[in-house]
Amino acid sequence: MMSFDIVLGYIVSPAFFHGAVLTLLITVTALFFGVLAGLVIALLQETRMRPLQIFTLIYVWLFRGTPVLFQIIFIYNVLPTFGIRLSAFLSAVIALALNEGAYMAEILRSGLDAVKKGQRTAGLALGLTTGQVMRWIVLPQAARIVLPPMGNQMIGMLKTSALVSVIAVEELLLVANQTASASFRYLEALTAAGIYYLALTTIFMVLQAMMERSLDPKKHRRREKRPLVDRLLLATESADVR
Repeated sequence: MMSFDIVLGYIVSPAFFHGAVLTLLITVTALFFGVLAGLVIALLQETRMRPLQIFTLIYVWLFRGTPVLFQIIFIYNVLPTFGIRLSAFLSAVIALALNEGAYMAEILRSGLDAVKKGQRTAGLALGLTTGQVMRWIVLPQAARIVLPPMGNQMIGMLKTSALVSVIAVEELLLVANQTASASFRYLEALTAAGIYYLALTTIFMVLQAMMERSLDPKKHRRREKRPLVDRLLLATESADVR
């Protein structure tokens, strides 16, 4: 039978808390650089320069075509043979960020392509530069389109971060596995880790919902609508002035 006291003890233990914090740190850091890499790749795909197009094609093909676990082990174990020695944490972040960048590039590219080219032409006709058109016209509209799939990728990244335990990064799953191996309480240890994962994914889901709401102009308009009493009072004041 599972002991809830042991589960609670694992949840509040410093080892599990440290593992959860490290998992969150790896996820957020890899996501940040992954989104940056994806945005750069998506913008390079928009260019007409053939070498850059070939580079982006190879990048997306390489990191989408090989397993994440392979990429983590390759960076950690193979790069030292070329004189590049990285810590386990840094190797994990680089591998996850590069992998995430390939998927984010496709998501962002689809969002940029969804914005009609006529709007870009109109912006240029109004005297805006290409950068200003991208900043003020294209990106705000693309953000609303790509946010839901990006949110799914973020939650997926949180769960994928468990793979870095193979290179001895003491994230949440490795801590749970080591604890269970020492005490043979696998059910309790993995239950505690699962509760942490559910809590972190819930936070990500809430943040995604808040961001989607903030970027939805329809919800902004509904929020800005005044109550009926306020509108009646405003109409009465206008009539008195006349």
